Amino acid sequence: MIEGILTGLYTAFSPINLMMVLMGCFAGTFIGMLPGLGPVSAIALMIPITYGLDPASGLILIAGVYYGAIFGGSTSAILINAPGVSGAVATAFDGYPLAQSGQAGKALAIAAYSSFSGGTIGALLLFAFVPFLAQVSLSFQSADYFALMLFGCTAIAAFSGKGQVVKAILMTLLGLMLATVGEDPSGIQRFTFGNPDLYDGISFLLLSMATFALAEALIVVLKGTSDSHAASAMESKNLGSLKLSRQEAKDIAPTVGRSSILGFFVGILPGAGATIASFLAYGMERNLAPDEKKGEFGAGSHRGLAAPETANNAASTGSFVPLLTLGIPGSATTAVMLGALLSYGIQPGPRLYIDNPAVFWSVIISMYVGNVFLLVLNLPLIPYISKLLRVSRQFLTPIILFFSLMGVYLVSFNTFDLTIMVLIAVLAVIFRILNYPLAPLLLGFILGGMLEDNLRRALLIWDGSFTFLWQRPITLTIMVITLLTLCVPLISTVRDSRRAGRSDSVSA
Repeated sequence: MIEGILTGLYTAFSPINLMMVLMGCFAGTFIGMLPGLGPVSAIALMIPITYGLDPASGLILIAGVYYGAIFGGSTSAILINAPGVSGAVATAFDGYPLAQSGQAGKALAIAAYSSFSGGTIGALLLFAFVPFLAQVSLSFQSADYFALMLFGCTAIAAFSGKGQVVKAILMTLLGLMLATVGEDPSGIQRFTFGNPDLYDGISFLLLSMATFALAEALIVVLKGTSDSHAASAMESKNLGSLKLSRQEAKDIAPTVGRSSILGFFVGILPGAGATIASFLAYGMERNLAPDEKKGEFGAGSHRGLAAPETANNAASTGSFVPLLTLGIPGSATTAVMLGALLSYGIQPGPRLYIDNPAVFWSVIISMYVGNVFLLVLNLPLIPYISKLLRVSRQFLTPIILFFSLMGVYLVSFNTFDLTIMVLIAVLAVIFRILNYPLAPLLLGFILGGMLEDNLRRALLIWDGSFTFLWQRPITLTIMVITLLTLCVPLISTVRDSRRAGRSDSVSA
């Protein structure tokens, strides 16, 4: 193993591979900023370039593009509320309000530092525990995944203020319902109304761009020209400082640590990925925050921005565990990377780090190098990227509309998707006016398909019995944590109501 690590170090730090890391990070960052062109598109664009490279250099380039795209996806989420990648959706919850309040520079700096920390901690964990983590990943079964997805649904508490839990639950149910549109796992069409355009269901990109970017543009139009000019003028004068005070750094440090570990371990589970990790981290931090800090979430919380940014980068690193050690792609992105590995004649699996140590260890080592490059590349660019806010809303709104619509259209080349997108955006505007949180809608949609697939498999294995919920120790542990997560907000609500009653009786 030591010999393999030394081989990986020599390979990763060769001039050509350092250049590949730099190129990958640079290209991935800018592709990730464009709505619709996520890591999958970025890697697909890079694969033809890798054909003339040796396997280690090609995979290092692709890996750099991958975490570069995750890193860059936060920029458009923070500045214009248009997440460039699905893993950056939770970043927009607090990043965009920070930008609106004149702290765009600080928001981008927090995202950069958090991403670097999450990727670095993830790379160190991957380096240290990769053989053991492969066994943990392999031990997870459908029942455990179902329990994990169910636990993810409990994060709705993080997206609802006081008195909004019912609204959050309703929006989660709506997201679960939208996830059932299209073909079910057995091949039967559901809720398509005979329309072939709905056979493949509704894409996550369409839903996220409609509920955030397009809905935001429509709200700006509804507010009127004078309001948008005033907002633009305010933002152009107050882009904010890039510096974090010692107290601010101290405040987000525990969040970064917790979210890195959570994101990494979620990332090693095939099928989980950066998006779920970011939502779970955001929900965990919202639930752990003191009462005086909970109100900041969704309105510009530093912790609320640091948590998803840390988790999605740590999860991106963790997703290499099942890919390299088991040959199991955990997402569409790692599936494309698996194809690149196979095209080189390399079979990923338990013997990869023995048979091809240069490839295995150089990719892992390049992740840390890539995170350093990303930080060095992005921090000097923040003052220039922030100037996007100086563009008058009169011009920025059509740009948001263009990227939102074209981003969705270029994925499917189907005008029907644009019609559905506009309808969902109109509904999202109505929901926002009625003070319904939109994040639970996306959370339910993300988890819906995986929840159903794993429930079907678990019931098939256990002959239709729900005893799988408590027969396996891992499943039972996750279910207990889920119940506790659901009960804590209810207990705090009852406690607050009792305190209010006592104070009323005392005052009377």
